Amino acid sequence: MLRALPRALRLRRPWMSPGARGCAAHASTRTPEIQVQALTGPNQGITEILMNRPHARNALGNVFVSELLEALAQLREDQQVRVLLFRSAVKGVFCAGADLKERERMSAAEVGTFVQRLRGLMSEIAAFPAPTIAAMDGFALGGGLELALACDLRIAASSAVMGLIETTRGLLPGAGGTQRLPRCLGVALAKELIFTGRRLNGVQAHELGLVNHAVAQNEEGDAAYHRALALAQEILPQVDIASGMAIEHMCYAQNIPTQDRLEGMAAFREKRPPKFVGK
Repeated sequence: MLRALPRALRLRRPWMSPGARGCAAHASTRTPEIQVQALTGPNQGITEILMNRPHARNALGNVFVSELLEALAQLREDQQVRVLLFRSAVKGVFCAGADLKERERMSAAEVGTFVQRLRGLMSEIAAFPAPTIAAMDGFALGGGLELALACDLRIAASSAVMGLIETTRGLLPGAGGTQRLPRCLGVALAKELIFTGRRLNGVQAHELGLVNHAVAQNEEGDAAYHRALALAQEILPQVDIASGMAIEHMCYAQNIPTQDRLEGMAAFREKRPPKFVGK
């Protein structure tokens, strides 16, 4: 069952389905690629982000990214969200990474702008004020693994396949993978995986410490989701989102008067690298 949206949001956008909150313009004419579901009963406090772009294997296209950014912006302000779980509605796939067909049609400038949006998306996930869990029941390649790396916790089916495979396509990880993978596995191992574009199954990823748990896949193809849900239930009693938001407020308040904050905004406006001084 889904929690009702605030009245202002309901008026702003025609939400797609009584079974899921869709974060998409023109939702009356197509199925949203991102759907949000707040669980009830003993799972109250757990919210799921359902990725549903089957024709492109949940590839990170413009609409997909826009809808996910919008969903995160809304959920960030919702104090009833105590655990956020990312899952796929597409069997055998978590997220296949960049939409290269869509990107082929972009100019060089448009590609740069879009990749910057992807970095921003991953940063929004990483900074989400409640614990985040990625339920990886299938392929998580390139940007799909970067999305999972931005989450606090990762659960994989043993048959899931993951990797930062950009180097096999003449690219580099561009949405945080070069930063988050070394922090997860260590620099040397992260370099090896990025340089080779190696793919890992869920068991191998668990052995390396890339995922928290690897579980045998079931016939329905959602074993990682069920393990992630059990983990979310275990976390639920420990999470006090109101206190977390208060701490975030205090930390941000300390940042407001700093020289570095002003320098960062000036550098952005002037399109130059910032020169931080630690003050």
